[in-house]
Amino acid sequence: MLDTAAFLFPAELEVVETKLRHVLIIGSCLSEAYVQHFRQHSPGTNYIHIMLNAAAVLPPLTDAVLAGLDLQYIQLPLRSVLTDAAVRIYDNDQRADPIDWLAMGQANIDRLLDAAMGYNRQFGVLTLVSAFVVPQNDVAAALHDTHTAADLRWVVSGLNAYLARRVRDFTNCYLADVDMIAGSLGRHFFLDDFISFHAHGAMHCPDWSETGRIEAVPPFADLHENRTEEFCAAVFRQMEHIYRVHHQIDQVKVVIFDLDNTLWRGNLAEDYGPEGSKPHTHGWPLGLWEAVHHLRRRGIVTAIVSKNDEQAVIDGWDSVVDPPFLKLEDFVLRRINWRPKAENIASILDALSLTAKNAVFVDDHPVERAAVQAALPQIRVLGANPYLTRRILLWSAETRIAQRSEESRRREQMLGQQIRRDTERQAQPRDAFLADLQTRLTVQELSAITDPAFARVKELVNKTSQFNTTGQHWDVPDYLTFWQRGGRCFAFWVADRFVEYGLVGVIFTDGATIHQYVMSCRVLGMEIELAGLVAVLTRLRADGAGEIAASVVVSPANLPCRDVYQRAGFVQPVPDRPAFRLPADVQPRYPAHVQVAPWPATTLTAAA
Repeated sequence: MLDTAAFLFPAELEVVETKLRHVLIIGSCLSEAYVQHFRQHSPGTNYIHIMLNAAAVLPPLTDAVLAGLDLQYIQLPLRSVLTDAAVRIYDNDQRADPIDWLAMGQANIDRLLDAAMGYNRQFGVLTLVSAFVVPQNDVAAALHDTHTAADLRWVVSGLNAYLARRVRDFTNCYLADVDMIAGSLGRHFFLDDFISFHAHGAMHCPDWSETGRIEAVPPFADLHENRTEEFCAAVFRQMEHIYRVHHQIDQVKVVIFDLDNTLWRGNLAEDYGPEGSKPHTHGWPLGLWEAVHHLRRRGIVTAIVSKNDEQAVIDGWDSVVDPPFLKLEDFVLRRINWRPKAENIASILDALSLTAKNAVFVDDHPVERAAVQAALPQIRVLGANPYLTRRILLWSAETRIAQRSEESRRREQMLGQQIRRDTERQAQPRDAFLADLQTRLTVQELSAITDPAFARVKELVNKTSQFNTTGQHWDVPDYLTFWQRGGRCFAFWVADRFVEYGLVGVIFTDGATIHQYVMSCRVLGMEIELAGLVAVLTRLRADGAGEIAASVVVSPANLPCRDVYQRAGFVQPVPDRPAFRLPADVQPRYPAHVQVAPWPATTLTAAA
């Protein structure tokens, strides 16, 4: 049986292990209990703990300490938010102007959050803010008042909604919904509000005992099962989960589904005959059909690979997928034929400019899964147990995204247009195709995390491994430090007569050195990588640069970018060493078929 942590935060798609090294915990006595449990659960992690009270002032921490943090976890004390007036709630009922608990709580959240977020504002530290655990039962004077402003249980739920909105006002900050964990585990297994006052919101203890009473009190553990260890383990796992989502570790970019006994029950050719003979669709098929759409919302491509007769699938689709939650058109690519599935999957990955490590293959047949994994060792496979597939696909950190960019919203549409573009490319000579492509490139310098394009820049840099000259991933503090020391970040957008690709490339420069070059592989083969590079080189030269340096950190994945500097005219002083120089008297030229927009007159300059 799965415990709460494994159930809510699946690990089946993990490849790279998460190891939190340095974590800062800020909060009340509940956070103190967290730290004690966390140290037992993850003894290799270094924890700094700061108590937060009603008038909190954070102690100063050096930039070196803040730079070393993987994240900070803030647990606002519910007692300070609702105040102890919530204990003498009868007095409030008698007042001519009774306290508006929700409004007061929101104001206190603002005050406490403003104090607790000091390190985030100072250094952009990745921050998780814990939600409140909602009381187990209604806290109203009468049934008529439940789920109203007079019910503190309803108020705490409202405060969680307000806290979620406020968290979005900060950069590099996410809500850690521990109330979701509480609901899944069962609040009665750990929450102390059946003993202590409602705003305490802490954990009961199996070691509580009573002495000196006339009548003996049974041991607390005999009265009530205690799962505080399981709750705290799930809270820690949620921290790891959000950390993985934020850093896009092992991110899934495409999910490829088999059909028979995978996307539906039974076999199309054998089990869907005369009316009334087909398998029922209750349960997991319906959930999997819905899961496809949630994956698409996250910018994850869905595709089909099936050993079947394609026309039979087309003709029988509506009778099998009933109700019509899913359509064939919901899948960007389909390979429905009798060829080996590994071969079909490889062709899909090639069409999408993706690698096997970004793909998940879902198939009920163990031999097919094994054959695909043997041919494509980095691919991840699912499907052995249909009752687990939906949860793994939807709840894993590897299929979640931290923030949706315009590019991720439009990814499916862009890929469809890209496939049509590639079809036409195959039908024409390359020079003629490029000349007719009407490619347009726009470059902009970014120097603030408040720039509307920043979220997409961060997403692109952290998820791209093929065209990435160093493989370096960047978090918000890295950008702030880079800009503070004079570094520059150039992003470029691309469009042609087929596709509006959006922001597809980022180049970081440090003086007259190109620090890193990252580009989406969706525009490879169009000489965009040269056009974007030449645009930035032209800007550096206009700003006074002479000789320009660049280098490549070779990795198994980044073959497509290793020669980009040489193609632009850079020389390699030492053979077999990926360090390059562009002589001061060499000015690379734009590809003839790319139209480059003029530089914008102004760019953001305040790194905030």
